[in-house]
Amino acid sequence: MQEALLLAQKAQEEGEVPVGALLVQDNKILGQGWNRPVASHDPSAHAEIQAIRHAGRVVGNYRLPGSTLYVTLEPCTMCAGAIIHARIKRLVFGAYDPRTGAVESVTQVLDQPHHNHKTAYQGAVMESECAQLLKAFFAAKRLK
Repeated sequence: MQEALLLAQKAQEEGEVPVGALLVQDNKILGQGWNRPVASHDPSAHAEIQAIRHAGRVVGNYRLPGSTLYVTLEPCTMCAGAIIHARIKRLVFGAYDPRTGAVESVTQVLDQPHHNHKTAYQGAVMESECAQLLKAFFAAKRLK
């Protein structure tokens, strides 16, 4: 999660909402990403999507079974769907997202019984550090 926080700081430096993601398998980094929707003019350029795309290119496959995704913020519905489609084994996230969190907070996309793949998940890992980065970012935005 510490590496994902460093990636979130890259997003913040670029003026993006500070969210970072790291995809790992067998202690090897397969992909990494940070929020880039503003810079890339792409609403799907969330940190999780960036990390999944990167890993897919590295592995040569859109399926990433046996991998773990670390992300600093609870994924949204779009990202939760991508996690399922990529067959990611495990999700670890930091801060909860009470507005759009689709793992535990608002909806529970990963727990839907009709999916043919189940992703295990754990939230609140380094929650205070992840949440503080987001709070500071939005507090600074409100001052401008």
